[in-house]
Amino acid sequence: MGDATILTVWTPWVAFGFDFLLRAGLSVRIVMRRRPVGVSLAWLTLILISPWVGAPIYLLFGELRLGRRRARRAEAIHGAYIEWHHQLGQCGPVDWKAVGVDYESMARMTAVAAGVPAHCGNALDLLPGAHAALTSLIEEIDRAKVACHLEFYIWNDGGRADDVANALLRAAARGVDCSVLVDAVGSRSFLEGAMARRLRDGDVAVRAALPVSMMRALFVRFDLRLHRKIAIIDNSVAYTGSLNLVDPRFFKREADVGEWVDAMVRVRGPAVGALTAIFLEDWELDTGEGLDAQSATPTQLLGSAAGDAIVQVIPSGPQVGREGVVPAVLLLAIYRARHELVLTTPYFVPDEVLLTALSSAALRGVAVTLIVPERVDSKLVRHASNACLGDLAEAGVRVLFFEGGLLHTKSVTVDEELSLIGTLNLDPRSFYLNFEITLAVYDRTFSRSLRALQQTYVDQSRSMDLDVWNARSGLARFADNAARLLSPLL
Repeated sequence: MGDATILTVWTPWVAFGFDFLLRAGLSVRIVMRRRPVGVSLAWLTLILISPWVGAPIYLLFGELRLGRRRARRAEAIHGAYIEWHHQLGQCGPVDWKAVGVDYESMARMTAVAAGVPAHCGNALDLLPGAHAALTSLIEEIDRAKVACHLEFYIWNDGGRADDVANALLRAAARGVDCSVLVDAVGSRSFLEGAMARRLRDGDVAVRAALPVSMMRALFVRFDLRLHRKIAIIDNSVAYTGSLNLVDPRFFKREADVGEWVDAMVRVRGPAVGALTAIFLEDWELDTGEGLDAQSATPTQLLGSAAGDAIVQVIPSGPQVGREGVVPAVLLLAIYRARHELVLTTPYFVPDEVLLTALSSAALRGVAVTLIVPERVDSKLVRHASNACLGDLAEAGVRVLFFEGGLLHTKSVTVDEELSLIGTLNLDPRSFYLNFEITLAVYDRTFSRSLRALQQTYVDQSRSMDLDVWNARSGLARFADNAARLLSPLL
């Protein structure tokens, strides 16, 4: 038997053996990772049906790999920051009777899960829209005397975003310590552009979070992103919410979804210290520069009472102690709703647990309203979302489509007593993969303000017509249901 004949005989068996080992090996690996059942089943389906396609996709995106060096640094420094948060929690006893004793257990659970306690004595200003938020931030930077710390997923040049950069340059020229941390993927164009060079030349420290490269992609999952939006001025005033550092008049106009609609919160009081500590931990993780480099001490972060609001800062992401924190908080908030529940999100791709919680709230008589954009910049997300909206409407949820642009505000109000606002979308990526920041505000005054803002979104929305929805073509329904199968991986 010649070499060619031997090769012809053995090649199919070698290919079959490799195919079997690939399917079996990755299947065992997926099972042993103990991820949520829907996620595990989605990956298993992809691997078993098409291992040659599924295997490289899984190796790139299937596991929470942040890199050994970063993981070691996170483990080394995280305990110190948790201790700082505990020190910040000594601002005084929280009077839960002011907002409702039912929320005390929720805050306690969140403190244990996220490591950040609730803080009393805060003052909050809701800033609707990019213009109001960026104008306020620029004014604050121009008043800065000590430090300006900014952390954003996307920084996009143009308009008021350039005005923020110029304000930082003016601050740095006055001797203010200015630091900018932006996501390496979300802000890639900015980091490679002229404005970033101007900032660096003007003594503003500009750093990229979670850097990516072809070589790093072999060892680090590059779609785990820093999705937080935080600005801290002089350790006394902070901003957070859904707005990236962009002017919507210049941002993603080619997507044809209208201007992005956002909201931010201006925070004063002890919660500023919690936001500052989160920024400092993120900065140290990505730069290796500790607290001394950022001229902050626990005493400086304690802050003084500025108002009456109880605020709990909730950091979440694929790191030690914070996996799945916000989904648990969100579910508890939904189940605590007695009268009204209003949610706004640009990307709605719920798992079965969230769907059940929303449906059961509507079925027990809670007025549940879900507001999503009429158009989004991802067709796959739109299809996956569509597969769930009809079921919610059938259960009594009022589903509204916002027509005034891409509604990007991520907010929840419960009975006008509790508010959740921040960077978190209602999808698996925000729940488990991205580094996010959420404010839980246990305050009736702020919750009513946020509910009033949500009402402006309601007024610019159209309600789902269930008969029209159910009359969609079979092809449209198939596309939606097929996308839903991939929803655990989105």
